[in-house]
Amino acid sequence: MKRTPQANALTDLILEVFRLNGQLLFAGDRLTEPLGLTSARWQVLGAIDIAGCPLSVAQIARRIGSSRQGVQRIANDLDRLGFISFNINPDHARAKLVVPTAKGRAALEKIDVIQARWSNGLASGLDTGRLADAADLLGALVSRCKGDENPPTK
Repeated sequence: MKRTPQANALTDLILEVFRLNGQLLFAGDRLTEPLGLTSARWQVLGAIDIAGCPLSVAQIARRIGSSRQGVQRIANDLDRLGFISFNINPDHARAKLVVPTAKGRAALEKIDVIQARWSNGLASGLDTGRLADAADLLGALVSRCKGDENPPTK
């Protein structure tokens, strides 16, 4: 089956997103390394911060689009390093809540400053409207992918 022009453009976009993802992970690792974090650890810690309340590992996984098992491994690392703690979940005895510690909150505050400096430099000279349009388009694609539970395999 031949791709439509839209599908060709989408495929090109997907390939660029793959390349961008790799570059963002590399940059995130460099930005967070002095604080004892990685991009993956920052993403998990940041998910709790963005939520503004403790979350279970499964809730974090759903929010960041990762597997529960992968997030559990990262959360265990963050706990061992003192960035988070696991608290009792009154709604689910086995699904503990992930809570940032003082060390975790301090790291997030430092990362926010570092990331702002980095993103200001990266965004310099780029059109704000195009960036907003790109964010909207990527959000729409995320929604469509989430809705596509059974993509065609043949």
